[in-house]
Amino acid sequence: MAEKRRRLRSSTVVLGGMGVLATALSVCGSDPDRRCVDRDSYDYINGYRVVADKNCKRSSGDGDWYYDADVSGGYADYGTFSRSEAVDRGGFGCSGSGGG
Repeated sequence: MAEKRRRLRSSTVVLGGMGVLATALSVCGSDPDRRCVDRDSYDYINGYRVVADKNCKRSSGDGDWYYDADVSGGYADYGTFSRSEAVDRGGFGCSGSGGG
């Protein structure tokens, strides 16, 4: 008896491929997660106090962007103030160094 091979429809293959591509682009093509923090508010236990974004958008604002941080209870920690460093951390399909 001949063995039947299961064939995937071309629409299934195309949609699956587009999903993988969309995931890779959204991970690599977007800006890293950022929070506006008060640089002078660092607390050893909690990190930097998160403030309103308007404090980072004005040239006279007292906030700075803090990238890829763990955020909890209005504080951000374990991130970086360097956008390029946050982008270099990379992820799935990215050309960054990966980190470690």
